[in-house]
Amino acid sequence: MPKTGSCLCGAVKYTVKSEITHAGACHCGMCRKWSGGIYIGIAVPGDGMEIEGSENVTTFASSEWAERGFCGKCGSNIYYRVTAPGPYQGTYHIGMGTLDDTDGVTVTEEIFTDLKPEGYAFDGNLKGMTEAEVMAMFAQAGEGQ
Repeated sequence: MPKTGSCLCGAVKYTVKSEITHAGACHCGMCRKWSGGIYIGIAVPGDGMEIEGSENVTTFASSEWAERGFCGKCGSNIYYRVTAPGPYQGTYHIGMGTLDDTDGVTVTEEIFTDLKPEGYAFDGNLKGMTEAEVMAMFAQAGEGQ
């Protein structure tokens, strides 16, 4: 079932056409600064999302391999998108907080766990990856490109 979401002012709306089954928490320094805390993103293939009001999306190239999209009117963070060549190119990581309905979406994993501040933790036993493990995964995915 498709899920919808938007920024705070409604100038940017989106529909996720693919099924959303889980979400991941990122503790890297960029995501913490960008979101003001922990960033919980939902991975969506580039062709799995339709954006209405895309003219209101401002992007910022936050690294050599990704950009961050936010509403140019109200400033709400909408997504992080992989721009580097490889199998993840074009993948959106939509902020879970921008979804209109989060029913059925569960946080199942954490990345950059070695950079997580000591002040919070999730309940349960989530799959975790350190910074080195995440970077190795992206490096391995880029091989052969």
